[in-house]
Amino acid sequence: MSKQNLKILYVSSEINPFLKTTEVADYVRKLPQSMQERGMEIRILVPRFGLINERKNRLHEVVRLSGINIVVGDEEKPLTIKVASIPSAKLQVYFIDNEDYFHRKSVFKDKQERFYSDNDERAIFFCKGVIETVKKLGWAPDIVHCNDWMTSLIPMYLKTTYKNDPMFKDAKTIFTVYNTQFDHKFEGDLISKVKMVDIEDGMLTNLQSADYDGFIKIGAEYSDIVTKSSNEVENTINGLLNEFQDKKKIDVIEAGEEYLDSYYDLYNELFE
Repeated sequence: MSKQNLKILYVSSEINPFLKTTEVADYVRKLPQSMQERGMEIRILVPRFGLINERKNRLHEVVRLSGINIVVGDEEKPLTIKVASIPSAKLQVYFIDNEDYFHRKSVFKDKQERFYSDNDERAIFFCKGVIETVKKLGWAPDIVHCNDWMTSLIPMYLKTTYKNDPMFKDAKTIFTVYNTQFDHKFEGDLISKVKMVDIEDGMLTNLQSADYDGFIKIGAEYSDIVTKSSNEVENTINGLLNEFQDKKKIDVIEAGEEYLDSYYDLYNELFE
């Protein structure tokens, strides 16, 4: 496979210019454009949080991709897919939407700064929705680059439920960790909500803490490579990742002058 032919799927909790609440939005904004300019084929998927102004950003529904139901626990929720372009780049962004989960005027916390108790379900819906949307697109990525805790279940789903799916069977995954910690502990049976076909309880041991740490550890466990957005990632996160040091590559790629080149090399390294 030549360097120019890689297909990269970017999955992120946010991206500029549609939404910016953390460093994730800028970090992910530049990467896809840079890789596309180097000849790679790109797709980007993010949640359609309520703060994103559909009219201003010219989002419109992609009817042929919408209409799937996503199972979260005992419930099925309809998935709507919207799309918009980044004005200054030839890049399309696909938005995962659902009225119950995303039509709120804030991202992870309410007006009183209380963490939404169903953020776990929103993450599950998003991760499953991403995979099903890519299947409907009929586009098989070589690399799935997952950014931030909300995307952390995707590497596990691809290594288990979807491991024999023609769209994903050869895909490699990268999981990038940021300074986006929260203190909330999820109530209810997170494990049963996360489970899908071919996933046993024992595969979800790292999620049993039902908190931020659990999501980071599950993402690190199942991805092929882990990257940290900076050396400044909190000590607690570094501690979480230490147990994976001997099992896989864990790299620091800071958003400085060199980070686009670093990722270009890293992507190609996965397919050498």
